[in-house]
Amino acid sequence: MVVPYKNQNKGKKEQVADMFNSISHKYDFLNHLLSGGIDIIWRRKAIKLLKNKGIKKVLDIATGTGDFAIEALKINPEKIVGVDISEGMLAFGKEKIKKMGLEDKITLQLGDSEKLPFSDNSFDAITVSFGVRNYETLEKGLKDMFRVLKPGGYCLILEFSNPRHFPMKQLYNFYSKYCLPLLGKLISKDPAAYTYLPESVQAFPDGPDFIKIYESCGFSNTQWIPMTGGICSIYLGQKAK
Repeated sequence: MVVPYKNQNKGKKEQVADMFNSISHKYDFLNHLLSGGIDIIWRRKAIKLLKNKGIKKVLDIATGTGDFAIEALKINPEKIVGVDISEGMLAFGKEKIKKMGLEDKITLQLGDSEKLPFSDNSFDAITVSFGVRNYETLEKGLKDMFRVLKPGGYCLILEFSNPRHFPMKQLYNFYSKYCLPLLGKLISKDPAAYTYLPESVQAFPDGPDFIKIYESCGFSNTQWIPMTGGICSIYLGQKAK
């Protein structure tokens, strides 16, 4: 199991929370800088897949500072609930939402992806942006997402993946191994966070491997949509009626 801090005895869940707490003050800036702003385009393309599906209530897991929850407003839901294990990230997210005047539409709260504090069949859609690779137990998290999703509901996951073809594979490997950790170290106070990122992407079962796990957790009508040469992938699944 890949963890942010290799010299700690804490579990992955606690370490991930500590990591995001430590970088929360720079997270939005670093996210857009290190991706060249393309993460905004990825979120936009992903959310479009949920348009015109009659979605009224959305759960955004690993919501962080709320970027994906805010993007989800474009599908015109009545309510969006965002959960995250990092209090630091949520604090910045709540302030952002307050400044935008969106408190009536978006609520952010502390929550564990593997023990979601919601009853069965509660949401029309579940979204996760760059969060599932941080789950301590991937299958447990996916199964709990399936539990709180309404029959007929959609699960939309946006996650980094490993490019498979030349030249993107070679370019991405160089960038993630050398440039990303260096930039992260210079700008944030937690260099481990930006060595963990490429390590966690490398270890994540992406593409067809993720689809197999996705389906084994109950999701059907699954799709895998690689973007930007395979740097990022969209996974869409549905809970059968």
